Amino acid sequence: MEIVLNGQPREVSIDPQAATVDALIAALEMKADRIAVERNGEIVRRTEWAATPVQSGDRFEVVHFVGGGV
Repeated sequence: MEIVLNGQPREVSIDPQAATVDALIAALEMKADRIAVERNGEIVRRTEWAATPVQSGDRFEVVHFVGGGV
């Protein structure tokens, strides 16, 4: 399935029958507790990832949280 991830076209191996944001994050091997996801211009709450479908052509922005301090 082809999506746009952070402005770049990307092919992801994901079952179209089970294509959700949860499955996408797993396919991208990202740590779910350290990211925020926007799908087609709208923030997707983590509690909604399992119910939010992913379709070919969707545009995602994924932001990683970085910890640190002085």
